[in-house]
Amino acid sequence: MMKSLLSSLTFNIIMRMVAGKRYFGDDISEESRRFRKIIEDSTKYAGAANAADYLPRVLSWFGMGYELEEIGTDTSSVILEWAMSNFLNHPDVLKKARAEFGDEIGQKRLVDETDLHKLPYLQSIISETLRFYPATPMLLPHLSSTDCTIGGYDIPRGIILLVNAWAIHRDPMLWDEAESFKPERFMNKSNNREGDDGGGGDGFNKHMPFGLGRRACPRIGLAQRVVGVTLGCLIQCFDWERVMEDEDIDMSEGKGVTMPKLVLLKAMCKAGPIMNTVLSEFANATYY
Repeated sequence: MMKSLLSSLTFNIIMRMVAGKRYFGDDISEESRRFRKIIEDSTKYAGAANAADYLPRVLSWFGMGYELEEIGTDTSSVILEWAMSNFLNHPDVLKKARAEFGDEIGQKRLVDETDLHKLPYLQSIISETLRFYPATPMLLPHLSSTDCTIGGYDIPRGIILLVNAWAIHRDPMLWDEAESFKPERFMNKSNNREGDDGGGGDGFNKHMPFGLGRRACPRIGLAQRVVGVTLGCLIQCFDWERVMEDEDIDMSEGKGVTMPKLVLLKAMCKAGPIMNTVLSEFANATYY
């Protein structure tokens, strides 16, 4: 199952940042297993009630490291699983991405985060994945700080608000062919989050997988780098195929604060030529 591998990868990346040690491999400790279980349970059950009821106390116990670990681990792996499912169902998309890697990176070294700006099609795949399958479809709860009117609705001060990013991202009034997976739509800068008005000329940002404004998710930079480099390495290093060639990957959505796949992704891969270089570098590397 790709889900467990991707979760282990993102978990280990963030634990190296938070705790300065690896939590992955054959020699992982019982501490690691317990902590991973806490993260999985917290993410799974956070949607059972209003997260605001307990989140402040949890953060007071564990600090910001817990928030980074809980949210960053699960959402990054969810995004990666959806992205891989999408390009396996759209071989033409995978072919274009591999061609971009051949033109910009080659087969002599692995992609790293300094290369991401040279890979607009890879970034478009990620952006379109986040549009179609936002990792947090209802975003995070916000509290209205003053009385206001939104879309004709009066919102009193002190009300908890949930933004349905999933519905906005699939609104046919905002997106051409809203129910089609088309990374090319983000090749146009004006359709991207970084556009001058943020929304392709319509005066607001219609692409909001991480929220908007000052209260946007603070992990956006981390997620973009982790997902970009990881997905890039998977595309660069392996040839991917569906397990059942004549059947599309099941894209049914599961339940939770994050939006996992209902049917976990299974895929077949074959190592590409660059893996000889990668394995040789690993064999000669010194670890501390």
